[in-house]
Amino acid sequence: MPNPLHRETYRYVIKQLRKARLEADLTQVEVAEKLKKPQSFISKIESGERRLDITEIAQIAKIYKKKLEYFLP
Repeated sequence: MPNPLHRETYRYVIKQLRKARLEADLTQVEVAEKLKKPQSFISKIESGERRLDITEIAQIAKIYKKKLEYFLP
């Protein structure tokens, strides 16, 4: 059974990912195109349906022009 702290921490990461995308004034479609992925990839990330690994977060952080630390609680 997953640790509740891990769920709460990951919810924070998701919130920051969406916030950073909006601050970068990018749509899900635009981000997906930059990643060469379908729009549903970004949608699933932001809804918590798809988990990211650290390298994927780093790649997205670069697109949003944010430091990796921005996404960590």
